[in-house]
Amino acid sequence: MKNSLKWALRFLPFLYMAAIWIQSSLPSDQFVKLPDSAIDHTIKESLHLIEFAILYVLLVLAFLTRKRAFTTGLNLACALFAGLYGISDEIHQSFYPYRSASLFDLVKDFTGIAVSFYFIRGALFGRRFAKLGRVLGRVQGLGH
Repeated sequence: MKNSLKWALRFLPFLYMAAIWIQSSLPSDQFVKLPDSAIDHTIKESLHLIEFAILYVLLVLAFLTRKRAFTTGLNLACALFAGLYGISDEIHQSFYPYRSASLFDLVKDFTGIAVSFYFIRGALFGRRFAKLGRVLGRVQGLGH
């Protein structure tokens, strides 16, 4: 069970990146379109705040399952990778006539990553957010 969970956590970032890529290739109303277009637009735009934050968290969880130590540098690399993937996603969307790419979307992507980075860095390296630190410590225990 422990080994299966460890490998699932390692595979999840790749699965999630594929889902982002596929979703970015489809019209924004492919799966859900709310009756009120203003609310529909607001909700979908606000998802940028969490979409790449989730990718960053999944990357952290994957790296925590390794036997090697999770360092502050590796933590920063996870955040940078998530941000770069956000940039590639915006570029990817720019090739579809029914999608759009914008600098404001990138700002929202980076904001979500930065907030998640703050909490994870504090939990793992700053002795803050004790409950989150315990959860991350349990994940880290999967690698040992």
